[in-house]
Amino acid sequence: MNVADRIQNLRRIKGISQEELADKIGVSRQAVSKWESEQSVPDIDKIIIMSEYFDVTTDYILRGIENEKPASAPLANASIFVVVATALIFIGLIVACATWYEEQNAMAVVSGLIFMAVGCMVFGVGYFSSSPASKAPAKRIFWMINIWLIAFIPLSVACNAASGGLVAPYPLLHGNIFFFALFGIIYIVLCLAVTLTQKRKR
Repeated sequence: MNVADRIQNLRRIKGISQEELADKIGVSRQAVSKWESEQSVPDIDKIIIMSEYFDVTTDYILRGIENEKPASAPLANASIFVVVATALIFIGLIVACATWYEEQNAMAVVSGLIFMAVGCMVFGVGYFSSSPASKAPAKRIFWMINIWLIAFIPLSVACNAASGGLVAPYPLLHGNIFFFALFGIIYIVLCLAVTLTQKRKR
């Protein structure tokens, strides 16, 4: 296996196209194609960039010498933290609504928001310690799902306060259908806007 074969093999293991590799190292797709077809050899600075990107040594790319770079522990997939965070946020919403329905006090709202805050923190910490390749999809999925959960309590509290009602984690009618309808419109428009924005980032 020569330099061309090793570059092509590393690229295929990574699951990226020639164009994607070219973007990562700052060259044209034609340059990568020439490297892989043995028409030219990459400059040393490009080999260094590729060694860092593929997590191998420059000696491996140039001479096929393996196992000289100490293996680093694999990073977690960020989607794991999306699942855990979403579960906590969902539990927070259920706890807040169920507690307020039984006791009708402001602590119900606070308890729900605490669960939601912990869920967001779990995702935030997990996001920054996850593998780079998994971050963008996880962030997109997190917001597409959780905007519907996170926005519910704050908008409900604002709606109830505006209508002169109690601080509740879900909208109360209070005989005034206007504020209930306003809540529904704002909630749906806000959540759809965030969801569609994240969907376009694919």
